Parts: sequence; C-alpha cells; structure tokens
Amino acid sequence: MKSDGHHKSNAQSLADCLITWYHDNRRDLPWRRDPSPYQIWISEIMLQQTQVNTVLPYYRRWMLRFKDIHAVAEAPVEELLKHWEGLGYYARVQNLQKTARILRDQFNGGFPRDHATLLRLPGIGRYTAGAIMSLAFNDDYPVVDGNVKRVFARLFNISTPINGTAGDVVFWDRAREVLPRGRARDFNQALMELGAVICKPKLPLCSSCPVANLCASLRLGVVAERPLRGPSKTTQPIQVALGVLVDKDKIFIQKRQDKGLMPGLWEFPGGKLKPGETPEEALHREFSEELGLAVCRLDKIATIRHAYTSFRVVLHAFLCELRERNPKYVLRAASQARWVTRRQLDQFAFPAANKKLIELL
Repeated sequence: MKSDGHHKSNAQSLADCLITWYHDNRRDLPWRRDPSPYQIWISEIMLQQTQVNTVLPYYRRWMLRFKDIHAVAEAPVEELLKHWEGLGYYARVQNLQKTARILRDQFNGGFPRDHATLLRLPGIGRYTAGAIMSLAFNDDYPVVDGNVKRVFARLFNISTPINGTAGDVVFWDRAREVLPRGRARDFNQALMELGAVICKPKLPLCSSCPVANLCASLRLGVVAERPLRGPSKTTQPIQVALGVLVDKDKIFIQKRQDKGLMPGLWEFPGGKLKPGETPEEALHREFSEELGLAVCRLDKIATIRHAYTSFRVVLHAFLCELRERNPKYVLRAASQARWVTRRQLDQFAFPAANKKLIELL
C-alpha cells in the first residue's frame, strides 16, 4: 500500500507544480483565450503534424472568415482549401466540413459533450476527442501527443519506443494515471506546454523545469537517451514530370479527384516517371494518356524537391505548348480543368511543390 500512496502523492505534486508553472508562464495563444469547443477543434486539427508558430497566422485568418461550425458547413470547399493551403494533409479539410455538417444537422451547430460521440465524427480520433473534452469542457480525459510522450518518457524514464502501438498503450495508460480530477484543462495544456518550451526534443532546459525534482531520467543521467524511437519508415523518392501548358496568355490547370492524395487541390498536369523514362518522355505520355493532348516545345523551368511525410518528390517542371490549335481535352484522371491567367492562379489551392513552381513563374 505504501508505494501506491507514494505514487499518488507524486502524481499530486506533479499536477500542482506543473499547473502553477503553467499559470505563470503559458504562451498567450488565441485558442486559450476562448477555449470554446469549435476553437479547440480547429486549432487541434491545424496543429496535427504542424508547429504552433506555423499555425498561428492560419488560425487567425480562418477564424476571421469561418466564425463558427455553420460557416464551415456552408462554405465552398474551394474556399476552405484556399484558407488551408500550405498546411498540408488536405484530407483534414474534407473531414472538417463533413464533421461541421453533421454538427449542424444533428447537434444544432454545437459539439456534443460526449467522448464516444466525438470519436464517431470524421477526422476526430482519440487525441482530438480528448482535447475537446478536456480543453473545452474541462472533463477528465487525457491527451497524448508527441510532446506529452517525450515528457513522460523522460519524467518516468520509460524505455518503450514512442513510435509504435506498444508505446501508445504505455503512454495513454500513464496519462490516465496521473490526470488530476477536475483539472484536466490546465493539466493537459501544462504538459503540452512543458514539452513545447522546456522539455524540447534537443537540448531540453532541465535547469528551468518546474518538475525536475520528479524526473527519473534526470536523476539517472539518461535524459539525452529518452525518448527512444523504434525503426522509422523509409521515405520513398518519387520522380515526377510536370507541364505548365501555356496558350496565348492562359495556363492550363486541373483539379485532383476528391479521394486519394491531396484531394480537391488544383495542379499542373503531369505524373510519375516510369522506369527508364526521361522527364520529357513521361510528360508527353501523361498529357496523351490523361488529357488526350499533344504538347511540344518543352523548356525546362526548374527541378523542385519537396519532402512529404512518407515520400520525397523530385519535380521536373517544363513550360510547354499545344502541338495543334484549339484541340479538345478529355479528363481521364482529373475532376475538372480550366484555362486561367497567371494572376488567377492565386485564387486556387495547390499542393506545396506546385506552389513553389508558381512562385518561380
């Protein structure tokens, strides 16, 4: 029994020290000023895989334009994508709108205060549901993101790798154990804040840490060895040829399908190189197969490199022209296409590598 009581008093000290530190030192972030379920939801979806400093301007712009769930439910998806452009992981935008429409139609445009119901909404998993329940409603639900895993791995000297299902079980269990009842909002934010500003991945600021006296890996001198990572997936290099097709003063763009990678975004036509193909050969083939168009005068604009989560793209970009006047195109891979002026390009949402190309143009 003694050790259990000791464990409880340690958890109590952890909560007290962390929350006190958080109240005195927290960053002034817009979703903390008014932690409504809508604002917590949007901020947490934006913050997936993305740093706070990157998210801030996007979040402010989004809130000016889409003030509530109804605004997201009713906006053209083009406009949502344009406000999201540059944040990546574009399927998040489609899920935001699907969820907004369910909330509008079934919950009067509000969020249900029920964890199981939240988990059934598109794009809301265990982490986001826990964040809405704890940060918006102050209900007793843990949250575990990369910051929290790192803090726990060091604080409790956990040697289970943080990337993998075994780690998920260990870290979520620990989060439930140490969560102080009735104080989930402040405690969860304090944990994430500690990971973001003190217990950083490289060069953690142990001398400024409010819970250094409770940290097992600091006591054992193994902070630099925590957290452990299991083997990570290798990223695949992909070679792509892309054509900026110009006719008079218009440029041809096409829209990706609503399913699959980067759904609903606009792009310049092109595709992956087949083994043994040159970029020029690939471009001729792609225009022919996907649009029924013959192109000529391929002038190389640039080679653009861009890394996504699971693959790296090397993009060979060419300026090209139509071989014949006013041919009809057929859409075999895209959902829409149009001819636009250079200035109109800014009205459409493009993937990051295409965006780099537009800047070069």
